[in-house]
Amino acid sequence: MYLSPRHNEIIQIAKREGRVLVDDLAAHFGVTPQTIRKDLNDLCQQRLLTRIHGGALFPSGIENVEYEARREIAASEKDAIGKAAARLIPDGASLFINIGTTTEAVGKALLDHDGLMVITNNINVANRMRVYPSIEVVIAGGVVRGSDGGIVGEAAVDFIRQFKVDYAVIGTSAIDADGALLDFDFREVKVAQAILANARHVILVADSTKFERTAPVRIAQLSQVDTFITDRCDIETIRRICEESEVELVETARGEADSVRVFV
Repeated sequence: MYLSPRHNEIIQIAKREGRVLVDDLAAHFGVTPQTIRKDLNDLCQQRLLTRIHGGALFPSGIENVEYEARREIAASEKDAIGKAAARLIPDGASLFINIGTTTEAVGKALLDHDGLMVITNNINVANRMRVYPSIEVVIAGGVVRGSDGGIVGEAAVDFIRQFKVDYAVIGTSAIDADGALLDFDFREVKVAQAILANARHVILVADSTKFERTAPVRIAQLSQVDTFITDRCDIETIRRICEESEVELVETARGEADSVRVFV
């Protein structure tokens, strides 16, 4: 399949960042937005991208975004989400932290806590936290996924089921408008489901780009978590699910007075 140099560069940007926006591409290439819209429509017709309002996504059903590249997507938003989650977790708590770049941001924000017991299937979290003597790190056994250092499989599920912890910090690859939390690897999903079932308070951390993505495997429903922390949620169905299911919605990009909504 022949691609023009501009089309090829658009694909590479989308693959690296997960999505592209019409206005950003127009500025980058020095062409009109109409030209970029035509480019995106052509690429979507070839099933190389998936069209969204104002831009396009790299098709998540074909290939998940590279893990290191995902670290850079909404990096400042993830840092703010991580700090907000850390404020909810007191010293002396026990908690699960699962796989994901946003959950890693939570782990980073927890480093000044004392007396934590952290059970994780994320090698990156374990490696960062293990050097802090005030934090006990317990790591799951199982198959180590080379792409991101996640530990998955039935052995990891059995390991998680041995615990009952105060908090669980979980991420997700995508959130549907109906509240479905979605991921790519059914082995990872099984571990996440075990984490959900064995925590007293579940904290979902996900930046707003997850509303624009999709993935094939269902983890759970948003109604099953206790707190949802994101940078911004403009999806009315999601806000309604939080209200009806008494899920605390924390939006870090809003003002102090609006950043926490508790539905009880």
